[in-house]
Amino acid sequence: MALSGYRVMWLFAMFDLPVDTKDHRREYAQFRKKLQGAGFTMLQFSVYAKHLPSEEASESLRAKVRAALPAHGQVRLMAVTDHQFGKMDVFYGRKRTAAEEPPLQIALF
Repeated sequence: MALSGYRVMWLFAMFDLPVDTKDHRREYAQFRKKLQGAGFTMLQFSVYAKHLPSEEASESLRAKVRAALPAHGQVRLMAVTDHQFGKMDVFYGRKRTAAEEPPLQIALF
């Protein structure tokens, strides 16, 4: 069974967290580790994404991220379809490259 590019989602976590004190740096590190532990991959500094089989799975993961929010700073969560994600323009310098491929294990669902 092929998964629809309109049903499969990418959940983005984008954040700006303070790192000016030891406590803030600890909160930053803990939040990053929780994102990575939940399967997020770093796309850019402070921009992480995870490939999910459905919007329902996205909502469940959003709740987990909300539970891990640090006390300071700003966090944004945004979900886009796999189809929308595939339309992303990615550049290294002036050279255009392809967007990340979805992980293979998602095909098992």
